[in-house]
Order: sequence, then C-alpha cells, then structure tokens
Amino acid sequence: MPRRPADLRLFLLTAYGLAWLFALPIWLTGASLASPLIMVSGVAMMFTPALAVLAVRLYGRRRAAPGTTWREWARRTGLTLGERRGRTLALVAMAWFGTPLLAAAAIALSAALGLLSVDLEGLSLFREGLAAVSPGQAPSVDPGTLAVVQIVAAFLIAPLINSVAAFGEEWGWRGWLLPRLMPLGTWRALLVSGVIWGLWHAPLTLRGYNYPELGAWAAPMFVVFCVAYGALLGWLRLYSGSIWPAVVGHGALNASGGLVLLVGDAADPPDLVVAGITGLVGSALLAVVSAALFKWRPVERPAPVAV
Repeated sequence: MPRRPADLRLFLLTAYGLAWLFALPIWLTGASLASPLIMVSGVAMMFTPALAVLAVRLYGRRRAAPGTTWREWARRTGLTLGERRGRTLALVAMAWFGTPLLAAAAIALSAALGLLSVDLEGLSLFREGLAAVSPGQAPSVDPGTLAVVQIVAAFLIAPLINSVAAFGEEWGWRGWLLPRLMPLGTWRALLVSGVIWGLWHAPLTLRGYNYPELGAWAAPMFVVFCVAYGALLGWLRLYSGSIWPAVVGHGALNASGGLVLLVGDAADPPDLVVAGITGLVGSALLAVVSAALFKWRPVERPAPVAV
C-alpha cells in the first residue's frame, strides 16, 4: 500500500469528526446519561468508523492510486470469512458465547477479591432499577424471571442483535485501522489502535458514560479498557483474517457488559471503575486472556490495505 499518511488522517478525521457531530445534540441539550438521546447518538456514532473506511476508499479511487479490486479490498479489510472459513466460524462461536463467560468471570473475580458485593438471591440492585423505571408500580413479571431472561438473551440473542451496530466499528477499527498500523509491530499496533478506539468514545465518556462516578475522567478510564479488549478483538481479526469474529465479540460484550448491575447488591452498589468486565478487574482479565491467545496461537501480519 502507498505509505501516505493522508489516508490515516482522512480516516481519523472522518471517524472522529462524525462521532462528535452525531453526539452534538447531547452536548447542546445537556442530556443526562439516562436520556434516550444517549442511546440514539451512541448507535449513530458506531457507524462512523465504517463511513471512514468508505471515505478512504473513495479518496484512493479519486487519486487514481494503484489500489486493488473491490473484491480484493473487501478481503483485505476483513469482510470475507478469511482463508479458513471453518476456523473463522469457530472463532465466531467462541466470541459469541465466550464473551458473556468472560463478563461472568470478571464478576466472579471481582466478588472473590472483595471488590464487589453480589445479591444473587434477592437481586436487590436489579429490583431497585426496575422500581426507578416504574415508580409506584409493581412489576408485571417477577424480577427473578426477568433476570433469567436477560441472562439467556445476553448469551443467545443479544450478541447477534448488537452485532449490527458493532460492525460499524469493527470494520473501521479492526478491519482497516489495525492492518494499517501493523508496520509498527503487532503490539504497538494493538496499543495505538486501542488508544484511538478509546479516545473516539470521548463524546460520551467525557460525560461519564460507563463510569458515572468519574465524570469526565471516565474518558481516560475507558481507554484502558479499550486497549485491553481491543487486543482480544485484534487477535480474533488477525488470526481469522476476518472481522466477523470481532464483530460478534463486540456485540456480545455490549450485550453482557451490564450483567454486573443485574447481580449487584443495592446496599453496596458496584464500583464500575473496579468491578465487572469494563472495570479494572475486567481489563486485567482481558489483558491476560489476550496475551495467552497471542502466545498460544501467534498471528501473521495481514497484507497492507491499499487505499
């Protein structure tokens, strides 16, 4: 690929610029983290990295760069199932079911370390959340049943649903950006792409998204998580040659990341900075798993993506 930095600048400008544009209503209205506007803007933001990939492709064609055919370019950005489809599909399944298991493991580890109080019998924090949504009204369905439904959905259904929006991010971050940075070396590319991914969330995390108690400090905190989880998603992408395991893994994470609030104790609410999959415990767990995967199954550097 031509080693012009212009393609990288265009990618970042598009992804970051559109993310802030889509989040602008949140800042103009001062919407709270509970506002539906957060969800709408967040989902719209998730497609901006994919739009950045298309912008780079359009830039390359207009510059008449000696690029590749659409089919080859799609392969290099991970849109196919890679050279070994069976392995890729196995990794999709691993990401689908393994990610919620990692979320559960992070909860268990947090509790074992004394960093999280759980209430599996009474589900007091979950009940408190239901009461806040419908004050003065008894839930029409038993909270225990609702909790089971949410857990089952987090493993079986929600990963697929959430993968639609997750594709918008993964095609950009792991499909195009990670291979673009691989000349830095594998670990440097993972670190840089993880930092870029984490900082891209700033329109939301500067308002305390994911870590409400931190306020604007939630932004650097989430970068830590994105570096750790980005390494795992990066391994899925590089080992398979496809973005689809990372897409499903990302979708599964979004589906199961809130399980810590399902089992928490209302008398001692979870400290999300520390506990759960997106806390420091979860980030440490993801970092260990990622390092083990890279050691167990080393990856080859993908071919550079021509613009």
